[in-house]
Amino acid sequence: MQAFLVLANGTVMKGQSFGANKNSIGEVVFNTSMAGYQEILTDPSYKGQLVTLTYPMIGNYGINPDDMESDRIQSSGLIVKEYVKRPSNFQSKETLSDFLIRFGVPAIEGIDTRKLTRIIRNSGAMNCGIFISETYEDSFLEAVKNAPSMEGQDLAQVVTCEKPYVFGAHSPSKFKLAVYDFGIKRNILRLLDSAGFNVHVFPAKTKAEDLLKDGFDAFFLSNGPGDPAPLDYAIQSAKTIMDAKKPLFGICLGHQIIGLALGKKTSKLKFGHRGGNHPVRNEETGKIEITSQNHGFHVLGESSPDMPITRINLFDNTVAGLKTKGLPVMAVQYHPEACPGPHDSAYHFQEFYTMVESSKS
Repeated sequence: MQAFLVLANGTVMKGQSFGANKNSIGEVVFNTSMAGYQEILTDPSYKGQLVTLTYPMIGNYGINPDDMESDRIQSSGLIVKEYVKRPSNFQSKETLSDFLIRFGVPAIEGIDTRKLTRIIRNSGAMNCGIFISETYEDSFLEAVKNAPSMEGQDLAQVVTCEKPYVFGAHSPSKFKLAVYDFGIKRNILRLLDSAGFNVHVFPAKTKAEDLLKDGFDAFFLSNGPGDPAPLDYAIQSAKTIMDAKKPLFGICLGHQIIGLALGKKTSKLKFGHRGGNHPVRNEETGKIEITSQNHGFHVLGESSPDMPITRINLFDNTVAGLKTKGLPVMAVQYHPEACPGPHDSAYHFQEFYTMVESSKS
């Protein structure tokens, strides 16, 4: 069936539908990863967004249940140049098209994704819609223009878990870790478990005071979608944890929440960082790491002796990591669990465990 991609700036592109037979509107973004479309689609950080994949052929290895980063597709839609209908992979259990239809998510192929990516890079991320229709209607553009902006949206409450749960293998000898779920990816939980923690996951609005009474050894703030600025409850939790001098680690949205709790500001990037090839410089060692990233907001501010900037994104010199003097706090803007992406930064999970060990001793 024919479909139309309509951008808020008036650009209209015609293609073919290969997902659910429904319309969808959200913020259009692009990801430059060459593989990992299933992990990208199921990453809660993409809530409310239509994802453009710049790699030209998508769907060629199908869908594998083991590669889910959450229990469903989180993205509002998928945009590709060419959909591969017949996957070739011994682990594949389902085609990408069937996967999208099962979760009611539309997708469009036959789009010049290079042109679309240039539009996003030049004009910035904007609202966009996928409309399944044989003919274009002016109401499509009107609906896109009337959709809310990503700025000011608290989407963490939409994707967080409904009730606390435990993850992984637990033993009395392990440190108890309280994980705030703002839209956490499963591979982060796997690596926290592998690092040696007893992992307990809590909804986004859980009060830090209650968790401190329960004797947790350390705290983790997860990735997630939307604007960090409206998350007053999360910022207050981070402040409470730091006031108690408990070890704290934040990734992506968690990094931004820690920055806001330390008195810094955040701002929306023009078109965000999304892909598996972002070079980051460690300001403490000078070493360069290739990282996986997925975020549309970033922390502002200069490095200081009390609040050193520990990592810099070499694409645009934005803040990619921070610490604070005298407190067991670490935060990075990228994804050290890298699903998909490189594993240069996977050591951060063991680094956090060592920090907790030092704090306890």
